[in-house]
Amino acid sequence: MPVSTCPRNIRSRLAPTPSGLLHIGNVLSFLLTWLIVRKLGGSLHLRIDDLDTDRAKPAYYDDIFATLEWLHLDVDSGPRSFAECRQYWSQRHRQVQYNSLLRTLALNGDVFACECSRSQLLRQEPTNIYPGNCRAKNIPLDTPHTAWRIRLTETDVISFRDGRLGQVCVKASTIGDSIVRRRDGIPSYHIASLADDVQENITLIVRGEDLLHSTAVQMILAQRLRLDQFCRVQFVHHPLVCDSTGNKLSKSHNALSIKVMREQGTTVEDIYQRCAEWLGISVAQPSLQALLDAFPVQEWLPTSI
Repeated sequence: MPVSTCPRNIRSRLAPTPSGLLHIGNVLSFLLTWLIVRKLGGSLHLRIDDLDTDRAKPAYYDDIFATLEWLHLDVDSGPRSFAECRQYWSQRHRQVQYNSLLRTLALNGDVFACECSRSQLLRQEPTNIYPGNCRAKNIPLDTPHTAWRIRLTETDVISFRDGRLGQVCVKASTIGDSIVRRRDGIPSYHIASLADDVQENITLIVRGEDLLHSTAVQMILAQRLRLDQFCRVQFVHHPLVCDSTGNKLSKSHNALSIKVMREQGTTVEDIYQRCAEWLGISVAQPSLQALLDAFPVQEWLPTSI
């Protein structure tokens, strides 16, 4: 399906995963993306990241569509239903492209095979930064039940500009050699997201601060794969919405989901008001149009976009 063009070449995406019910943190990210794109007269694409078929459930797809409709957040392209998504838009249809990127990394010597299990690594390194166990083992890449990891060096520094945070520099030593192909042979989120953003001509990515390291990994992958288009993407990393204990919201907390909040009487105006407060927007009567009118886009993006 063709990708539409837009004024000022602003094209962004909403990219939820159908692995649980959406929560208020997801909604904040959706709304911020929508506000930036609509304020700049750009184009917005809905992409559902469903490559992990074990966790993708029909009810979670339906929750995505129902939540966007309830919030009145329109998109310019992408699926409109579970059936349409699975038939035309699912990431499973794009695995050829993902595997092509993996082959390029392998041919260039940018990946190595790792036989470590997740539980083993967590026992060894609770910080979840890969300690380099298999980097020098030269395990053949076609060895069954091994993951592929991007080969980084401790001196690697990934730099990119963020609309809210300014210049961001991430040291490879704080990331570790991230997985690009899982032990079951499925391409990782980093590969799929990078490939899709390039194919869909995405020029603006809005995501939470917890994904700064993901941005860094995808940026270095783009550099290794010479995907210069991705290296020119504008990023905006927004603050996270936390629960009462100060922890990041998770889809495993169904009690904090939008679906449950709606069932308990929360209105869409209540959600608009909460998001307005988090985004520092002052509105007398919370509505989507009021938020759009008052949204200070210049505070979220540099004037160069």
